Parts: sequence; structure tokens; C-alpha cells
Amino acid sequence: MPTIDRRTALTATGLAAMGAAFPARSAAQSALDLDARDPGLPLKSGHLRMGTGTGPNGAIGVTNRFLTRDGRPWLPVMGEFHFTRFPCAYWEEELLKMKAAGVTVVASYILWNHVELLPGRIDWTGDRDIRRFVTLCQAHDLLFFLRPGPWGHAEARFGGIPDWIVAGTRPRSNDPAYMVEVERFWRNLHDQVSGLFWKDGGPIVGMQIENEYNLDGQGQGRAHIAALKGLARDIGYDVPLYTVTGWDQTLYPKGEVVPVHGGYPDEPWSAKTTKLPPKENYLFRFDSRVSGDLGAQTRNNRRGDADDDMADTPFLGAEYGGGVPVMYRRRPLLAPADVAAAVTTQVGSGVNLLGYYMFHSGANPLANGRSLEETQRSGGYNDCPVIAYDFQAPIGQYGEVNAVNAALRPLHYFLSAYGDRLAPMTVHAPAIQPAGKDDLETLRWSVRAAGGSGFLFVNNHVRQYATAAHPATRFTVTLADGPLTFPARAVTIAPGAYFFWPFGMDLDGIMLDWATAQPVTRIADADGPIHVFAATLPGPVELAFPAGTRLSAPSRTEQGRVIADVAPAPDRMLTVTAPDGRRVHILLLDQTSASHLWVGDIDGKRSAIVTTADTLFAPQGPLLRQRGSARFDWRILPGPSASATVKGPTPATIRFTQSRAAGDAPPIVIGGPAKAAMQPLPEAHRAAAAFTFTLPADAVESGDAFLEIDWRGDIGRLFDGTAMLDDAYWDGRIWRIGLKRFADRLGRPWTLTILPLRADAPIYLDDMARATLPPGDQVARLLALRLVPELEHRP
Repeated sequence: MPTIDRRTALTATGLAAMGAAFPARSAAQSALDLDARDPGLPLKSGHLRMGTGTGPNGAIGVTNRFLTRDGRPWLPVMGEFHFTRFPCAYWEEELLKMKAAGVTVVASYILWNHVELLPGRIDWTGDRDIRRFVTLCQAHDLLFFLRPGPWGHAEARFGGIPDWIVAGTRPRSNDPAYMVEVERFWRNLHDQVSGLFWKDGGPIVGMQIENEYNLDGQGQGRAHIAALKGLARDIGYDVPLYTVTGWDQTLYPKGEVVPVHGGYPDEPWSAKTTKLPPKENYLFRFDSRVSGDLGAQTRNNRRGDADDDMADTPFLGAEYGGGVPVMYRRRPLLAPADVAAAVTTQVGSGVNLLGYYMFHSGANPLANGRSLEETQRSGGYNDCPVIAYDFQAPIGQYGEVNAVNAALRPLHYFLSAYGDRLAPMTVHAPAIQPAGKDDLETLRWSVRAAGGSGFLFVNNHVRQYATAAHPATRFTVTLADGPLTFPARAVTIAPGAYFFWPFGMDLDGIMLDWATAQPVTRIADADGPIHVFAATLPGPVELAFPAGTRLSAPSRTEQGRVIADVAPAPDRMLTVTAPDGRRVHILLLDQTSASHLWVGDIDGKRSAIVTTADTLFAPQGPLLRQRGSARFDWRILPGPSASATVKGPTPATIRFTQSRAAGDAPPIVIGGPAKAAMQPLPEAHRAAAAFTFTLPADAVESGDAFLEIDWRGDIGRLFDGTAMLDDAYWDGRIWRIGLKRFADRLGRPWTLTILPLRADAPIYLDDMARATLPPGDQVARLLALRLVPELEHRP
């Protein structure tokens, strides 16, 4: 079996999969029923004690059900990107990548020990320049969510609190000595971001108070969160939204903050060395917003506050896993569908702020030669790489656009174009629900609806588990004016499928009764508005309209409706004309084209491009980038396909020599807070094999280039002399390293060390990774090095 590639590992069809080859749950399944007549909680506002919501750029507010912007329901996409974990020279292009992926709010921890490297000396220069980062967000119409801890976790040493403060105070409490230090840090930070708050015309719209907080006792619990918020207000942190994390028995003062939620497709912090049971994030939520274990470092046995606050606070998310980290004892690999199915399910459960952790990976800085990663030996629950903070996220550690990005973008574009319709809709549960997260036979679905309009969500994907096929499927949704059964022709929902369908959807004055396709975005050309849809199942898409509607495709009249079965394609444009002459277009993309869709502004107009290249929308126009291939293909919708071949370097194999043989790796120690496998001590790396090679000095003269490392072992470390450039735990993927940040180090010998992986290592690896390991007591092998250039083109 070949080594798994970081870009394409475990890819899935995304929106759906063929089901004919899978066992059916029922040969003739009857229509699935759901009552959507309950209008939900009465809307109320003004009951939450938030900060100033108005400013020169409009108004941002919060009700008990959703966020608002300028008085309208608002459903943004928020992505975490730690500026201190990425070189500042490239912040702007990385923010443009996030925006192109549909992110509208950038969130970031301000990790205290990343900026206070020595006692009392806080440094906001270079990669720590928070003001420059927030200003760049503003320049590109991205909002910013401030997460200043003071304890942030973030897989950082002591959760981001400097060593000397941990040693000299009682952190995470109202201990006066600790609060004095917090005030000093927060005032210093406020000086940097002053004038950038929403009320001032800046992009800062929110502030998270602490993180994963569930401690209870003298000077802790709700009293500590109240004290922190009071301190923030006294200093001048005046924002439309104050939040706390709502999982793992969180405690907070009601009305002062709004809980945010999350969930991950796996638990890298788990001490288990086997496949985990099905995760609850693949279930629709109807009674609770709180996911299971999200890795909080502390425990509390009492009931948390978030579930009791559901009637007064909207369902907001901040930590839905855009990926998961690889930790020493547990190294899961995610398929794009593992992430996309989970977040689609949570949106179908009522999430009204889709927040990711992480959306953009990064690398840990060093503090005067001292590492800042979380380790069990420093009291943390996890062992993390010294440098690598790769989260298998939509945008990688070196800015590479990963496969999961494509699986998420259609959902993000939908929330941007139609989120104001979805946000106020009430969530409804079907009459028959799965018995629990282990029930892989019962179809998982929900409806969000308001009046006669809504969206039907389906998830038939569970990471690492086979679900049942559901043939002959139709749904009956009871609305205020009666039941609606659709589609007209029953469909098969295959294992792995996840999607949502609209019903009662207003398309610029023309009613779409239903469609077996997913709405993605709205664009326009000289001929009027164009609503872009994406197919969700194999075969033609069924679209139904009221009687009298005329379609530019063969149709039939059935049950008083005009129904068409339309084959999707990159250029499949359907013209719909209402009886009164109004006209709208539907561009119906096939699944592959939808996964290659990018939406952004070109010359001030909302536009869409279909291309396999990574795309960002710069002020000068769209920019396409791809690794290894000189031929670019694209289609600016609704237009013809185009292509171009650019000149540039080609991929090359890099020769290497083994400069040191591997010794015997020491047995792995079991212990630490997790009572599980602990990362070997630094001295253990004397047993590492070493390989030497030299990259061309001009490798990045024409743009970025990536070093691809195919290896087997336990821990890999890359050195220029004695300076460590990067490290990784082997998990079965190609290790890919972007080189432009190391331009001044190219052309001289580098060394790769590989600590042997013992056959008896008590760590978790996915089956696909284990299948690539050779037999033997231990392995430390370098199989190949490749240099792959990144090329670019402006269409």
C-alpha cells in the first residue's frame, strides 16, 4: 500500500456516495415523517449584558436565537488562525485564502507566553504584531474575534500562561497576585488594539473570556469569569459579544457571557490506543448543544451551565474541528467527509455561528531557545511536537490548501448567501430518531424551518463506521398549511452521504417548492440573478415549482406542480420563468464541479470560479496556485472553460545520504496525567537515524516550493545545523514542508533525523497507516525526498 499523502489522504466523495453496492436497510422504506409546525421560542433581545453593538460600519447584536447584523439575522463562519504561529510576511495572503474559503470572522488566541518571552517584557513586534494582523483583517473586510485567555490551552505550555506566573500565583482564580498579572497583560494588549473595536469602526466584534473553564471553589467558578469580564470592561474591551466555551461542565455567570460550543471527529487527547466509538457529532442535536469530551485539562463533576441557558442564548460554535492535531500517543487521520459531515450535521442542529478550530494550522515559536508546546512532563495532558501545529486543517501549516477545504466551501458560501434565511429557522426532530450515536441503521436527519420554508438536512456518514443504505426514500414534512412529501421520485441515500435540500425557497420572487440539490450561492450577470446549486446524489436532480412555472428543460406536471429532472454539469443553466414573467436562472453543478468551486469578488462583483487550482481573490484579481502542474484549467461562471500553461520549475527527486544508523529506541514510558504513552525524553534521540541532503539555493526564486518527505518512524526532526526547522510524529502521511520561509537557509546541508518507531509502541495509528509499516522490531527509514514547486497564474 502506498504512503498516504497529506493532500489527498482518505478523500471521500464529499456530498454523497454511490449506494448500489451496499446492503440496504429496507427494500421499500416508507416516507420519513417530521412535524415542523412548532414556531420555536419567542424572539427576545436586550436581556444579555453585552457591549456596544453599533459603530460606523453598522450594528451587530445578539438575540436568544441568533446573531444580527444591521437588524437582520446573521450566520457567519469563523475560523481560528494564530498569528503568532505563522510568519508575519505571509499573513495577508493567508487571510485572503481564508476569505476565499468562505470565512468571514477570524479568531485568534493571544497566547500570553508567545508575547511575554521574559518576565515583564511583552513584545508585540514581528510575528507578534497583533495590531498589524487585526488591521490586515480589516483591510480585507474580515471581522476579528479576540481570544486573550488568559488561559487559552491551544496545546501551549501551561495553556499559554508564562512559567513565572504559573510558579508565583494561583492561576485561573481570583487570587490577587494572579489578577494583577492578568490586568497588566490585558492592558498591554488593549494598548495594541485600541481604536480597532467595532464601536470605533474596527473589525473586533467579540471577546472570549478564558477557555474550557469548569473550575469551582474559592475565587473560581462563576465568580472568576465575572471578575475577568469586569476587568475587561474596566480596561476598555467594549465589544458586541462576550463569550465563554460551553463544554465540559463549564461555569459562568448567566447573562454576562454567551456560551460557544464545539466538537471533533476524533479525540487525539484520548488515552485509548484503539478506534473510538462513533462520535456524537454525527448525530443531530435536539435537546443539548454540549458535545462530549473536548479535551479540557480540568474536570468538574457538577452539571455545567450551558444546557440550562438554551432558552436565552443562541447556538453558537467556536471549536468545530476543521481537523484534529496528531499527538504523540494518538495519531488519527481524517477524511474530508469526516469534518464536512460533522459540521453540516451541527448546522442542521441549529448552529448559528459556525466556528472552526483550527481553520489555519501553524508552527510553535521558540522563546529564547525554550519550546512552548504542551507536554505531559510540564503538567499538560498531551504530548505535542515542539514546532509543528499541524491540525490537518483546511489551510495547512505552510499555507497549503488541504482537501477538506473543498468539502467545506460549498457550505460556507451557502451561509454567506442564504444564512439570513437559515438563522431564524427552528430545528425540528423527526418522528423516528437514532437510538444513540452507535445506531448506524436509522437515518439521521432534521429540518430547520420557518413557516412554509426550510431546509432538510441528512447525514449518513460516521467516521470509521459503515452506515446503512436507505433506498426508496422520501420525506414528509408537516407544515402549517399541510404535509409536504418529497422528492416525487424516491431516492437512495448511500452510506457516506451528507447534504441538505431546500423547500419553499424564494429565488428572487420565484418559488422553488423543493430540490434534491444543495443551494450554494447567488451571483448575477447581465441577464439577471443566478442561483448556484450543487447535486447531492448520483443522477439527475429533481426540481419542483408551482403550477404555471415555465422551465428551459423537459418537465412534467404532477400533483399540481411542475417537476423537472435535470442532469447537473459545470455549465448546466436552467431558466425559470414565473407566470407573471419574472425570470431567474439556476446553475446546477455536478458534485465534482461543486468541490472545485471558489466564490469571491472580481472587480467588485460577486463571482464564481470552477478550478482544481487553489484560488484567492486579491485586489488585482483572482490568483490561481497549484503544486507540481504547469497547466491551469478554470471556468468563470457562467462562462466557457479556459486553460493556460505557465513556465516554471518541475518536480524533482532530491538525493540524500544516510549519515548515521539508527540505534535501539528505548521502551516507551507509560505515565503522566493521562497515564498513557509519554513522548521520549530528548536524550532518546541519540538513537535516531540521520540523513543529509541539500536543496537548491534557488528553489523558491519563482515562488514557493515544498519538500515532500516519505518516511517511516516515530518522530522526525529537520535541522539546519543545530537549528530545528520542523518536527512531526509519523502518522502515515507524506510530510510536506513549505520552503519560502527558509529561503535564506537553502543551498546548505540539512539533516533529517528519524527516531525509530518500536513495534510494541502503545500508540494509536489508523489502519491505513499501520498497513504501510514493514515487519520488524523497529523502523526508521527515509524512502524518498521530492521538491515540488508551487506555480501560479492570473486568469
